[in-house]
Amino acid sequence: MRNLDWVLLLAVVALVAYGLWAVDGITRFDVPGDPNYHLDRQVVAVVLGGAGFVLATLVPPGLYRRHWKLLYALTLSFMLVVVVVAAEVRGAKRWIDIGPFQFQPSEFGKAAFVLAIAGFLVTRQARIRELRTVLAAVGLGVVPAALVFVQPDLGTALVYGAALAAVLFLAGVRWLHLSLLALVLVVAVASVLWFLPSAGIEVLKPYQTARLTGFTNPDSDPAGLTYNVTQSITAIGAGGLDGRGVREASQTRLDYLPEHATDFVFASFAEQRGFFGASILLLLYLLVVWRALRVVTVAGDLYGAVVAGGIAVALLFQIFVNVGMTMGIAPVTGIPLPFFTVGGSSMMSNLVAIGLLQSIHARGMATLSRR
Repeated sequence: MRNLDWVLLLAVVALVAYGLWAVDGITRFDVPGDPNYHLDRQVVAVVLGGAGFVLATLVPPGLYRRHWKLLYALTLSFMLVVVVVAAEVRGAKRWIDIGPFQFQPSEFGKAAFVLAIAGFLVTRQARIRELRTVLAAVGLGVVPAALVFVQPDLGTALVYGAALAAVLFLAGVRWLHLSLLALVLVVAVASVLWFLPSAGIEVLKPYQTARLTGFTNPDSDPAGLTYNVTQSITAIGAGGLDGRGVREASQTRLDYLPEHATDFVFASFAEQRGFFGASILLLLYLLVVWRALRVVTVAGDLYGAVVAGGIAVALLFQIFVNVGMTMGIAPVTGIPLPFFTVGGSSMMSNLVAIGLLQSIHARGMATLSRR
């Protein structure tokens, strides 16, 4: 217990409590006759996520390293189950129904993905500077990311890509190889956005293309393509310094802002609590990311450092893209805001990720104290 990162733990507890308070206000008028509908489910997710946090803290990271192949196989299995048997909801197949709850495997796959790819690279550390080792790791990473992409879920696939890049960097891949991968990525993005569509091959769904088009030209269609972002920016601006409160936040309460409890939860919160409330939230995120990156420096071995770095970058990427898209400085991708977005899978998976960081920190500090 004394080797836990208590600053990180308290920051996450504060962030979760802050998020529940936010959800209470943001969703109060969403379900007529049941103002606590979403809040109650979010509390259940916190309780289940807390249990996952404790379990992840207790399990030694070395266990994941030894069984990375099993983790990888389980991750792929869940992704395939979603693609094959999940019901289609609003044009996407991302969720598996378990009683009254919806389970999103791609959210839990984030942590398992980092654990598995890090295990592959660390067990081949002697050959990490060989291009074939790097290509093998990239190949392992591309498969689950592609399965998430075809659900379709571009945002989560991008999170997988960011985590993969962090794991490769921290594992010690040569700069030359990283540069080559970056070049390939640029060519792939250009092909998806321009070259293939010009040849009549559409890779992205129409709504995904519309989101990217709206981002590059935000004034093109404020009543259509960019309606969500326009309403989001309006909500943030309307919040002013101290917010409009729950009842006076018309963008949120009257549902002018679509997806105000999920994709655009930051905009809803900024409208209700203003600049000061949003600033407190961003400072809490800054504290969590800082402590997560600090775990990299105290990890007892390379595997722990690589896993901690992958988790920290994945968290930072999600925060930046979600907050950025509500203000029009990043494309709308549907990435949830950690510990804030209404959704049980996101809450539970992020708490498990924090548990992994605590496990790495505690064992790293114990190793340092014995030296």
